[in-house]
Amino acid sequence: MEKINVFWFRRDLRLQDNAGLYKALTAGQKVQPLFIFDKNILNELPSSDRRVDFIHQALRNIHKQLADVQAGLQIEYGDPKEVFASLIRDERLHAVYTNHDYEPYAIQRDLEIAELLKDNQIPFYSFKDQVIFEKNDVVKDDGRPYTVFTPYSKKWKAILNDQHLHTFPTDQYFGNFVKSDPKMTFPGLEQLGFEKTDLQFMVPQTDTRIIQNYHLNRDIPSVAGTTRMGIHLRFGTISVRQLTRVALQNNEKYLNELIWREFYQSLLWHFPHVVSKAFKPAYDKIQWRNNEAEFEKWCNGLTGYPIVDAGMRELNETGWMHNRVRMVVASFLTKHLLIDWRWGEAYFAEKLLDFDLASNNGGWQWAAGSGADAAPYFRIFNPTLQTLKFDKDLEYIRKWVPEFESFEYPPPMVDHAMARERCLQAFKIALKEES
Repeated sequence: MEKINVFWFRRDLRLQDNAGLYKALTAGQKVQPLFIFDKNILNELPSSDRRVDFIHQALRNIHKQLADVQAGLQIEYGDPKEVFASLIRDERLHAVYTNHDYEPYAIQRDLEIAELLKDNQIPFYSFKDQVIFEKNDVVKDDGRPYTVFTPYSKKWKAILNDQHLHTFPTDQYFGNFVKSDPKMTFPGLEQLGFEKTDLQFMVPQTDTRIIQNYHLNRDIPSVAGTTRMGIHLRFGTISVRQLTRVALQNNEKYLNELIWREFYQSLLWHFPHVVSKAFKPAYDKIQWRNNEAEFEKWCNGLTGYPIVDAGMRELNETGWMHNRVRMVVASFLTKHLLIDWRWGEAYFAEKLLDFDLASNNGGWQWAAGSGADAAPYFRIFNPTLQTLKFDKDLEYIRKWVPEFESFEYPPPMVDHAMARERCLQAFKIALKEES
């Protein structure tokens, strides 16, 4: 019986320039690609979750590419440990290859599976792929992690070299895939308990014109001035090395956004308590108002502040929100309404197509002032001024809140000046207690 290596896809849904896949294909055995629809994750999601549809379509794209070389993608649904226990019983499994995942659930899952494989004398190999730098790659000279972005980014750029950006030429080794079993079928979404959505998966293309003008247009929500690469980075349908090379050649501001993503990954790795607690402990002493009726208005885009409502409606309808507006709506929830940032973070986690634990947590803690390198607590965005600055012709607002100039539109649910003072008081009390 011929032994095979399994390559386990997770946050790296592409065949090209894939570190772990390249290592598997060049290791000497034939390779069977595998994806597991993890029921531990899927059971928490609604049947209409667009992200599951995105993954399904991305996998179908991989399956078609594999078919061109007489190979196929093995799809499983269940608990990953049970899937691997079954593969072990098959007795063909020589080794498992994959790429690192840094989220708490994934770390625990991988430890358990590595242990299971080790008990059966099967190696488990994992590689860096979804980031340029990970774990302790970018730390201070004394080995401690950075907690401020600017010095982190300077060190990141200083140690970057061509080796970090080289392409893994997987295409040259596609002949090393296991020849496809004709019985290998690709399950429909319905078989997984999910339904087709309006999402259309497109193979990501980097638009260099958008990147070249990124610093000019990135803050204007009515303009297509951002690359919308968040979802592709989240699920690995594009190589971060490819995107970083394009950024280096075209726009430093865009490069900085990619570095922010890695900064937040670094914070999550070094300070896993941020998942449920403030990075700065004093901020856990804030007396949040947590008014559920007000939270509901925020969720539904009925706050009476057009820029906030436009953002929330865009999110609810499309699964995406412009980054500048993300900051405005997060500031409004945490500062104007004094609602715990964790409520907003959880809502974004449920709705955002590009939801990434590290970036979502980092962004919300930044807005609340509780994060590592956060906006100071006394910086409270004025939605009216933000509108004047970034949507002065009201194009974005008119698109998402067409009734904002009519009697149907609700008055502001809170007065800005009053809310600002209330917020400053609440934060001062909590931070004074700590000191």
